[in-house]
Amino acid sequence: MEKKIVSSWFNGNSLPKNYIIPPEKRPDDISFTACRIPVIDLSMAKGDDDRGVIVEQIMQAAKKFGFFQVINHGVAKEILRDAMQVFKEFFELPYEDKSHLYSEESNVKCRLYTSSFNYANEDIHYWRDCLKHNCTPLKECIDYWPQKPARYRKVVEEYSTQVSELGSRILDLISEGLELESGYFGHGYSEDSFLAVNHYPPCPEPRLTLGLPKHCDPNIITLLLQDNISGLQVCVDNKWLLVEPCPNAFVVNMGYQMQIISNGKLKSAEHRVVTNAHHARTTAAFFILPSKNCIIQPAKALVNKGDLPLYKQFQYADFIQTFKAHNSGDEPEKVLEHYKIK
Repeated sequence: MEKKIVSSWFNGNSLPKNYIIPPEKRPDDISFTACRIPVIDLSMAKGDDDRGVIVEQIMQAAKKFGFFQVINHGVAKEILRDAMQVFKEFFELPYEDKSHLYSEESNVKCRLYTSSFNYANEDIHYWRDCLKHNCTPLKECIDYWPQKPARYRKVVEEYSTQVSELGSRILDLISEGLELESGYFGHGYSEDSFLAVNHYPPCPEPRLTLGLPKHCDPNIITLLLQDNISGLQVCVDNKWLLVEPCPNAFVVNMGYQMQIISNGKLKSAEHRVVTNAHHARTTAAFFILPSKNCIIQPAKALVNKGDLPLYKQFQYADFIQTFKAHNSGDEPEKVLEHYKIK
């Protein structure tokens, strides 16, 4: 484990050869102008008059970018601060205190790993360590979470509860924007959740590697908490643009399932992570996803309005297998090809 987890073995020397990605996939310039994805004030959604405005802002952002940031979202600032602090504290632990969590098996309920879920079969690795654990059902999952730092479970339980509630509110706003029935995404589409805490140590040669390769998320929506170090890039009009951190905000992005259920009205955008030569970066991605046996298809209400369905019906568990097969090969553009109606 010590030899695999980047934060355990890295000592400031040059980048190892098995972290150098091919030239055509390298981030030529990691300081592109910040991507001006919308920052949406969710506090305005409380009033009937303003709610429609917020719904429209979300829909426009999800159509054009597949991404937006939300502020005044209801998750307490103290919770955001404590959660980010305890996430950083975990990765600062001596490797002896976290080695028991290391696993290359993807079905482990709480695991620490490095690079991607497919480390053992990778030719090239990515400059990332990750702690991933389930959050649903919450009370049953907590016993598998790290016991160090001592306050991890208490802090992350409250954090997960509030972020899950925020996700439900955002999904309700999206269902309104799509003119679907109230609570549409509660019908099996958002039953599960997990947290992936990413740690990107300082990298000696940021232009030769990536923290994460280009990909789209396989779930419904993802809510990302960033620290104050930039690194997230979104592909907009075939350009990779940095999404600068906004204080106390969540970055929200549409997953593949949202693109399919919306019948292509909303966009699941490719994104990736660049590294930093001087600073470590920590983020926490809260994934909201369907149950494994959930049947996914374009919403019938949208198709019944005259739109032809763009995607076939499938079970979410089958989709995940397709996603893993192509995502490990850095081919996110091919994932949806399996489900498009020709």
